[in-house]
Amino acid sequence: MFRTFYVYLDEANPENHYNPSGWLGDYDAIRRITWDVNPHSGKDCLRFRYTGRTTQGAGWVGVYWLNPVNNWGGEKGGFNLTGAKKLTFWARGENGGEHIVRFGIGGVSGQYSDSCKVEIDSIVLTKKWKKYTIDLIGKNLSYISGGFYWMTDKNSNPEGAIIYLDDIKYE
Repeated sequence: MFRTFYVYLDEANPENHYNPSGWLGDYDAIRRITWDVNPHSGKDCLRFRYTGRTTQGAGWVGVYWLNPVNNWGGEKGGFNLTGAKKLTFWARGENGGEHIVRFGIGGVSGQYSDSCKVEIDSIVLTKKWKKYTIDLIGKNLSYISGGFYWMTDKNSNPEGAIIYLDDIKYE
């Protein structure tokens, strides 16, 4: 039977298995802090502020939780998550109406490529915490370095966005 496997529980929690180290696109337009005001559970959550600026000329941003840190497929380090039926996480926006283009898992390529990629698209966040689920039934989860990611773009959030994430886990 599969045991709960955390991507993020609380900052510096030893049960965290991935690190939000893979910043993409206009990465200079993102700021991440550990936020201890109104987490979904525990002592904190993650707060990401996207300014909407095209600092690297991409027009989009994303953050990948990787293992090991900054691993884009060049190092061994992914996990065998066979048996997981879903990835669940809690998310909310600062004001409501923040648009996330996609949330997902996997997709890292290279010498040590992820065994699959699964996404959910076009999520509009509310001000209240909401649970989201990515269905993993029937997916090859034998090697996952990209434990979780989110992406958005300037077109969806021209004035930027502030998003909160908490309790990211495989079940």
